[in-house]
Amino acid sequence: MKKGTDPFAQAGGLRWLWLTGAVLVLDQATKAWIAASLSLYERIPLLPSLDIIRVHNRGAAFSFLSSAAGWQRWFFTALALAVSVAILLWLRRMPGGQRRLAAGLALVLGGALGNLWDRLRFGYVVDFIDVYYGSWHWPAFNVADSAISVGAALLILDALATRKRGGL
Repeated sequence: MKKGTDPFAQAGGLRWLWLTGAVLVLDQATKAWIAASLSLYERIPLLPSLDIIRVHNRGAAFSFLSSAAGWQRWFFTALALAVSVAILLWLRRMPGGQRRLAAGLALVLGGALGNLWDRLRFGYVVDFIDVYYGSWHWPAFNVADSAISVGAALLILDALATRKRGGL
C-alpha cells in the first residue's frame, strides 16, 4: 500500500458491511427470542398502540402474496438473492465518501438477508412488531423490515441530495 493512502477509502462501500452484519445478527436474535418465547399469534402488550405478536408471513412486505399457493417463497428467495448480489457489487465498486448511500445499501442488504434466511429455513418470515390504533393495525414487521425501510429512506435522501447538487 502506498504511503498516505486510506485503506477505508480503498474499500469503498464494503467497509459498511459491519452494518449489514449488525442488522442480520439483531434480526435473527430477536426472531429466535420471539420463536422461543411466544406461540403463534400470542400477543404481549407493550404500549397503548404497540404489541409484540408472533406471526408468520409467507409473502413479502405487508403480507403481499401471502395467500399464494407457495411459489412466492421461491420467487422472493430468488429476488432477495439477486438484490443482495447487486448491492454487494454496488458497494464493492463504490468510491469512499458516499456514506449515506453506503449506509442505506448496507441496511437494505442486512434486512434482505435476514428475511431470506427465514424464508430458506422455515418457508416464512417471522414478524413480531404490531403497531395499531384502535382496531386499525399496520401489518406486523420485524427488525429486517425496519432496516430495509430506513435503508430505502436513506437511498431516497441520497438521490434527492445528489439531484440537488446537479448530479442527476
